[in-house]
Amino acid sequence: MIILVDTDVLIDMALDRGEHAPPASALLDALEQRPGIGFVAWHTVSNFYYLVAPARGRTGTKQFVLDLTQFIRVSPTATGDLRFAAQLDMKDFEDAMQVAAAVACHADVIATRNTRDYSKSPIRAETPRAVLEKLL
Repeated sequence: MIILVDTDVLIDMALDRGEHAPPASALLDALEQRPGIGFVAWHTVSNFYYLVAPARGRTGTKQFVLDLTQFIRVSPTATGDLRFAAQLDMKDFEDAMQVAAAVACHADVIATRNTRDYSKSPIRAETPRAVLEKLL
């Protein structure tokens, strides 16, 4: 199973966001044990940095990203993928870009806690907990 991890999952774990942090952390731990099946979108890294650096600091946030890339890869995307995202019938363009990245890396699922935002996605979206259950 190939999994694209949405930005919210990374932020939940990095900032220990209440009830969302444990399943996010557990999913990332499972992906660390299975290098090569987890991906993020290119823009996820910059969005993550922008949102997490004020709380964790620039150095700590960059180190988190570097540690993450030991077992999570960045989906290979290009101009055509951006055009594909623009054609999707989704309310949030950032979510459409996540879908395009998922298609580009041949993901079977997008791990996100905002599953309803992906109702029109050609790639199914599931919560980190649901994805984890399938991995175990």
